[in-house]
Amino acid sequence: MKRFLLLLFCISLAVVTSGCRSPAGNGVDVTINGIGQFPDFLVGTWKAEEGGWEFVFEPDGKISSAVASIGRVKLQPGRKTIVPMQMGGKGIYKPGLWSVQYSHPQRELVVEIAIDRFRVELGKDVIQGRTRDFFVGVVSADGKSWWADRLSFPEYVVDTKTYHNYKLPFDPKDNPRESILFQKVTESE
Repeated sequence: MKRFLLLLFCISLAVVTSGCRSPAGNGVDVTINGIGQFPDFLVGTWKAEEGGWEFVFEPDGKISSAVASIGRVKLQPGRKTIVPMQMGGKGIYKPGLWSVQYSHPQRELVVEIAIDRFRVELGKDVIQGRTRDFFVGVVSADGKSWWADRLSFPEYVVDTKTYHNYKLPFDPKDNPRESILFQKVTESE
């Protein structure tokens, strides 16, 4: 695990220091390593059955929307989202800075989705907090699939009949990475 985190840090540092960057004016920071722009084959919608994740990449590499596994709500960068919940109450999500890094030589895509604050009301029960999720992996040669290792760093607090402001335990040293298959959605789907 330590080796993977060190690798993630080194990749991020290498891409940031050697690539070209676009400003994060809309809540998404894009870094391209190597010659050229964000590749056309990545532009569009990428979905994962596992966890319900979805990213929509624009031609400049920015993510215009994402569906996160917590709540499976469509979020837009830099915009607070409020949705009604099935058991009553509402879900409120405030995204943080998202980032996209792509390395042409390795065909490696790195995505970070930060939710700075969320609050989900399920009847009288409430879960709130923040989370950061990292997805790191190589895009297939045909440009139609992306196996990404996901690392999640959640900070959740629950408020229920039994627990009041209980912070759910999380140990970053015991944070297993999860491999998730993203597939590009074709226009007809």
